[in-house]
Amino acid sequence: MPVYNRNKTFLILGSAHNLNEINQKKKQNIDFIFISPLFNIKKRKYFLGPTKYRILTNHFNIKTIALGGINEKNLKKINIINCYGFASISYIEKHKLNGKK
Repeated sequence: MPVYNRNKTFLILGSAHNLNEINQKKKQNIDFIFISPLFNIKKRKYFLGPTKYRILTNHFNIKTIALGGINEKNLKKINIINCYGFASISYIEKHKLNGKK
């Protein structure tokens, strides 16, 4: 794999769904990794859940962003996982349309 010089202000993001993909992203020297799906989503038959997410992320010294299936019902569970942040298109879009902050 070629090594590229990059500007210090440019962040590299990656995404992973399992341990093998996380290891691959770690080798690629990414700055942040999206790990998904955290919760149940229609597109996949499986999801990690908070416990598996924590187990996966506790083995790596990398900032993670939780992704997948995050909604108002399970939003509080984000506090128990070891993540830098979370992303949820449907949750954010829903609250944007309803005028909530």
